[in-house]
Amino acid sequence: MTYRVAPAFALLLGLLVLAGAARAGVDGCDADVPPPGPAAKVPSEAYWLDARTVQWPGLKLQAGERVWLHHAKGAGLRAVPGEAVAGGEGAVALVPSEAALPARWRFIGDGPRFAVAGVDVAALLREQLLLVHEAADGRVIASTGLQLPGALDDLYAAAERVDDLGAHPSRKQTRFAVWAPTAQRVVLCRHADATSPAIADAMRLDAATGVWRAELPGDLSGQSYRYLVDVVAPTHGRVRNLVTDPYSVALTADSQRSVVADLTSPALKPSGWDTAPRARRVKAATDQVIYELHVRDFSIGDTTVRPAWRGKYLAFTEGASNGMKHLKALARAGLTDVHLLPVFDLASVPERGCKTPAVPSAAADSDAQQAAVMAVAAQDCFNWGYDPWHFNVPEGSYASDADVPRARIVEFRRMVMALHAAGLRVGMDMVYNHMAAAGQHPKSVLDRLVPGYYHRLDAKGEIERSTCCDNTATEHRMMAKLMIDSAALWVREYRIDSMRFDLMGHQPREAMERLQARVNAAAGRPVQLLGEGWNFGEVADGARFVQASQLSLNGSGIGAFSDRGRDAARGGSAGEGGDDSVRRQGWLNGLAYAPNALADAQPEALLAAADMIRVGLAGSLRAYELTTWRGEKQRLEQIAYGDQPAGFASEPGEVVNYVENHDNQTLFDVNALKLPLATSREDRARVQMLGAALVAFSQGIAYFHAGQDILRSKSMDRNSYDSGDWFNRLDWTYQTNHFGTGLPPKQDNFGKDGRDWALARERLADGAIAPGPAEIAWARDVFRNLLKIRASTPLLRLASAAEIRKRVSFPDSGAGQNPVLVATRIDGRGLGGHRALMTLINVAATAQVLALPQEATGNWRLHPVQRRGADARVKREARFQAGRFEVPARSAAVFVLD
Repeated sequence: MTYRVAPAFALLLGLLVLAGAARAGVDGCDADVPPPGPAAKVPSEAYWLDARTVQWPGLKLQAGERVWLHHAKGAGLRAVPGEAVAGGEGAVALVPSEAALPARWRFIGDGPRFAVAGVDVAALLREQLLLVHEAADGRVIASTGLQLPGALDDLYAAAERVDDLGAHPSRKQTRFAVWAPTAQRVVLCRHADATSPAIADAMRLDAATGVWRAELPGDLSGQSYRYLVDVVAPTHGRVRNLVTDPYSVALTADSQRSVVADLTSPALKPSGWDTAPRARRVKAATDQVIYELHVRDFSIGDTTVRPAWRGKYLAFTEGASNGMKHLKALARAGLTDVHLLPVFDLASVPERGCKTPAVPSAAADSDAQQAAVMAVAAQDCFNWGYDPWHFNVPEGSYASDADVPRARIVEFRRMVMALHAAGLRVGMDMVYNHMAAAGQHPKSVLDRLVPGYYHRLDAKGEIERSTCCDNTATEHRMMAKLMIDSAALWVREYRIDSMRFDLMGHQPREAMERLQARVNAAAGRPVQLLGEGWNFGEVADGARFVQASQLSLNGSGIGAFSDRGRDAARGGSAGEGGDDSVRRQGWLNGLAYAPNALADAQPEALLAAADMIRVGLAGSLRAYELTTWRGEKQRLEQIAYGDQPAGFASEPGEVVNYVENHDNQTLFDVNALKLPLATSREDRARVQMLGAALVAFSQGIAYFHAGQDILRSKSMDRNSYDSGDWFNRLDWTYQTNHFGTGLPPKQDNFGKDGRDWALARERLADGAIAPGPAEIAWARDVFRNLLKIRASTPLLRLASAAEIRKRVSFPDSGAGQNPVLVATRIDGRGLGGHRALMTLINVAATAQVLALPQEATGNWRLHPVQRRGADARVKREARFQAGRFEVPARSAAVFVLD
């Protein structure tokens, strides 16, 4: 092994660094930390495969050429082709390695591997590193940085078992621990109160784990703190960062400082927290009926909530408000879970001084409303919140006072107590697949502590952004640990009952299964997990690991959203635009049987859609057999859904059925595009409830978007994540659904040559589309009837694939079917309830009849809920006689055999 060093340079630099470290230990915490300079585009094309092996994809070595690993603690390396390396403090000559390529790196390009031996690799990783391809005379041919995660995961595997990261106060002492193995120095900077100068405390490095620690006497609860970190960043060289704690459990306003807090302290618990009962209505995953709700949407427009609590956690404690009356009524009908859009600390909403736009009164199709909203969108009080800053702290903008760190903790817990008291479990939208920022951005936490580790990198070392933002790498030990530790904290400390994972397919199945075991242990019971199992981006098709995606999760027990029934019902697909958004009708809104002005579908498209509806009703189960419209008996995994199998789940608890959620247009707005323009208000409400019936009658988990039951509209907005309160409002007085309150924001809705806006304008200006209070109230009541039917009828939520295969069938499927009427028969013999159940959904504008002679001797009766239900048409016209089921136009009917 050859090693070379520039001794004089290294000595001088070492003295300077020591002097600077001593000075910073005294006053560095209070000194202004200079922002880093401009980023340097230095590719990192080589990989540490483990602590002793590197690979350089694409490298071609000729005779006499060598590869050296140059390093410099002061990060002054320069490698100019044709010149000798400058600014280095030492170099290691690498030798070829015959080591096999580890499976985790199967995605990287071919290239030679080299052994790194005879040096302290841990020390090297705290310096600037360049891998340099040199000619025999030492001139640079090419150079690259190295991606560090392989070495860090290998060297510091023990860190995965560390259970005290963060700040932990007790009566005798307060302990601080932060993982920063590549840092050259870490200082704890703490403040006794909001106005006190910082106190600097030295931290020591545990060489085995890469964790820096400090133990200080006394209970420091309430003190704020940050870490001062000297570290080499691949884009900026040696930097000094003053950064919050990724394991923070409390924060000052706008996330400026972490706060020491013990979440078990009585001071952070609302009265009755320890003994408050929990909703325990879910015994199997398929019992879940979920309502996806945004904290601010819930109450910002509810005048029955006191003004100071509108848009806040405490609105859920206002038991007599219109919003809480609505949720309680849904709970009585059969709703089990409220799933909150992200409620951890997020980066996009100012916690102090957020702005409220002055929206003008303008025409239904005006662009003035959106212009006013978007003028202050970056500073207003609204965002969906898919931009994590700190995973373990409730968002402060939803607290009554963001300046009081305990407020968000106590008020979040009060919200959970109120929902539990209403009979509802509480779910959270968990966003671990990306961060709001990375690199040296001020809102970057992880990357400023351990640069180049927590985020997934491409072949040049740049952060992947396929999820819209800076992707995290949960395939790396400590990012997976952070995710799992965080999920367990929410279950343990905030009593979260279920979790929805954003873009879950970007995470390894193995990590999600470990998370499942951990949260179950933390809760002492099953915690249901579900998420978006979409297969795309740099991880698609298992490129880097076995994903937690639709096709890879089967058998895990973790639920994935199904786009099979969704797209068949709505028509088209997510992201379509222009005339396609009208032309591509779905089974609910007229495909082939009620064509709109642009439609051109053939009858076969309707038959295929009806079969895909049956796929959803059967829980999208791989092994379930269906006779298709072509007359072929096939397992659902043999039926094509694009380039994927229609059946992807092994068990019904692994599929989440829905036709609307926060993404894309609401179902009402999609139907405004796709239904014939002359469709009446009453029929628009009926079509909406047929969509709800599809979800309520499908095997699997039922998932609804808040306001779907009251015909929610976002005035045609397809992406309302930053569209303010105006386009995201809910009206719990049931007077309006907010359709026709202006053109949606231009940035995501204009379309090519303005075509999407033109289509929206045509509909928003049509006064016959928006529902009145009568249609909204009818939909509300019919929706509750659907929930009551599902809740009172276990046959609609069978817990195993074996039971579904045994009991569920589709009369009138196969060749010669009537595709506008889909019937599902469920055999209940031996289960102690109804002998059988028949659900029928008729999407046609005329009554339909299903003749089943084999049922002629049965005493089929309309379901008890519908016999006294809100749909007068069904009560009056749905009937069974002599083997014939009659279903009125655009209606869903349920019959039982006792």
